[in-house]
Amino acid sequence: MRISILVLTFSALLALPALLPAQEKKPLVTRERVQLNLAGAETILEAAKNKAAAMGLKCNIAIVDDGGNLMAFARMDGARPASAATALSKAISAATFRQETGPMPAKGEPDVLLSLSLQNASGGKITSLKGGVPIFVDKQIVGAVGVGGGTGEQDVEIAKAGIQKLLNELSKK
Repeated sequence: MRISILVLTFSALLALPALLPAQEKKPLVTRERVQLNLAGAETILEAAKNKAAAMGLKCNIAIVDDGGNLMAFARMDGARPASAATALSKAISAATFRQETGPMPAKGEPDVLLSLSLQNASGGKITSLKGGVPIFVDKQIVGAVGVGGGTGEQDVEIAKAGIQKLLNELSKK
């Protein structure tokens, strides 16, 4: 008797997938994805350096991919060495949070304790300093630019000038 109940239960379990509605197969990879390459990163870097020079600033400029991995970097002559780390953390923050860097929480009253805690917990890889701007191409994030050396607003202006040069070049093709 126990064996027949066990056989019936096992048979029912085997038949169960056939009774359930067919599920749509999900793709295993993303194929139509835009990615920033080195030529694009260098285009941004050159335009950002030119903008900083035109503004009379000596900056550190970091370009990262959508995962926050460094693709291009420049420390302009005379730029503060300490700003190199902040430029990179701004770029990583903008890429991984998918938004411009700035006081936390975004669009709210800055929470200094939250900002410092986030920076400390991330080992300095995340920052709430202004100057990190994500790069969007075809509504997809492809990376980010981080600039250090001016005020937060100047850093944002420099980053956006680099990104705009990339977008202008892409629109020509």
